[in-house]
Amino acid sequence: MAAYKPVVVQACPKLGEKITQDTLYWRGYKTPVQIKEFGAVNKIDFSPVPPYNYAVTASSRIHIYGRYSQEPIKTFSRFRDAAYCATYRDDGRLLAAGSESGSISLFDVGGKAALRQFEGHTKPVHLVGFLSDKYRIFSGGDDYSSKLWDIPSATEIISYSEHTDYVRCGCASKVNADVFITGSYDHTVKLFDARTKSSVMTIEHGHPVESVLLFPSGGLLVSAGGRYVKVWDVLKGGQLLVSLKNHHKTVTCLCLNSSGQRLLSGSLDRHVKIYSTTSYKVVHSFNYATSILSLALSPEDETIVVGMTNGVLNVKHRKPEEKNENSQKKRQPAYRTYVKGRSYMPKQEDFCVSKPVKRVLRKYDKLLRSFQSSKALDAVLEPPIMLHTPEVTVAVMQELHRRGTLRSALAGRDEKQVNLLLTFVARRVIEPRFTPVLVIVADMITDIYQPVVGQSAIVDKQFLKLQQAIGKEIDYQEELLEVLGMMDTLFATFTKKRDTCLEESKSNGVTEIIETNRNY
Repeated sequence: MAAYKPVVVQACPKLGEKITQDTLYWRGYKTPVQIKEFGAVNKIDFSPVPPYNYAVTASSRIHIYGRYSQEPIKTFSRFRDAAYCATYRDDGRLLAAGSESGSISLFDVGGKAALRQFEGHTKPVHLVGFLSDKYRIFSGGDDYSSKLWDIPSATEIISYSEHTDYVRCGCASKVNADVFITGSYDHTVKLFDARTKSSVMTIEHGHPVESVLLFPSGGLLVSAGGRYVKVWDVLKGGQLLVSLKNHHKTVTCLCLNSSGQRLLSGSLDRHVKIYSTTSYKVVHSFNYATSILSLALSPEDETIVVGMTNGVLNVKHRKPEEKNENSQKKRQPAYRTYVKGRSYMPKQEDFCVSKPVKRVLRKYDKLLRSFQSSKALDAVLEPPIMLHTPEVTVAVMQELHRRGTLRSALAGRDEKQVNLLLTFVARRVIEPRFTPVLVIVADMITDIYQPVVGQSAIVDKQFLKLQQAIGKEIDYQEELLEVLGMMDTLFATFTKKRDTCLEESKSNGVTEIIETNRNY
């Protein structure tokens, strides 16, 4: 008895991921370190000065972490309610944070108690930041107001009440010490100048604004809200340059790398997208376990920290550079060691022993070997196989058709199984590599289950989907044939013209030769 030959599954080439310099660079981070916080992480901010510690705001605490530490090196916990938006000053010495009670606290990084308390907001403060002169603080709260504070005297300088909804994000200009920007849930972004009593520019984002970012040059502004990330030209009065829609859910945070050539955005869809700031195309993306609330990149791009809604802090560090070339490498065997005996030819008196290869059969192969056609078809109609490896399902159907048992395997099925079969056929019949086999399968299913049409609404719906899919494919084929006919006509016309030109040139050459001979 001959040995059973497994089903041959048609192998189709797969398109590999395009490897670019960005792909190699952003893949150069180690396996992430997970740190559990007390609540959702609403803000992460790196210190601008070495050793680049970062402040994490979660629940009613602010934790300061070292670059490689998994435990906080310092904690500020003197908040009655939740703390928000802990932000470093440019010199890394002071830290400001808002709170649920509406007060703003200013901390010395080396101390414990708050240096200053700023009272003035009547509702929670989600936005706190330093102006570039280091002596003033701007803030925004759920009372729709934006305020400017003087640090030495702990007094309010000016208050703006132009927003009509919660003020949740903002940033300061590094070029002009009097300019800062706020974003609100009223769909607007406003640019304020501390020397004026009202905003100097208003930009309509179109969705509740979750994050704003100003380029270091101060000329470009990025706003995030809804599923959109929009880039505006501030120098042209807030002109929209580009609108990006690469996320599936609300974008919650923005970040620039140290060179300003890459823009990062985090979203509730669990993805971090990385854009090129020249073409604004996605060059790489990271996938995380849960929705993302905050994102920060260290000043030297060595660390990416992401805060999520479940209170988990995800920290990725760049892999270290290659080892020193001076380090001694372990000596490897010579090349001749590996090729020794490879070219030896066995002699006539030699006895060759071949190692038996044990072949492991798949579940459908075992069932086919025992002639259980219906069960073999059931084995390849399981959702994981149909969705991820449809070529296996089609190969088994083709083998059953070759054996002449496909019709009996398709017959005698209940409503659920027929629905599964028709769903697979309607989805895959338009793929050229599966069409020859699935057309036969669809024909058999129609013949077998035609008497029961009209008895099940689910089966009838699948038959209609199959009819629509085949009808659309026929229309596409007809259009392609029309285009092919047009192209054939054009090519034939070009060929005739070329032949005519050649004949004319040949006849002209003969005439010229005859005339030349007559002159002689």
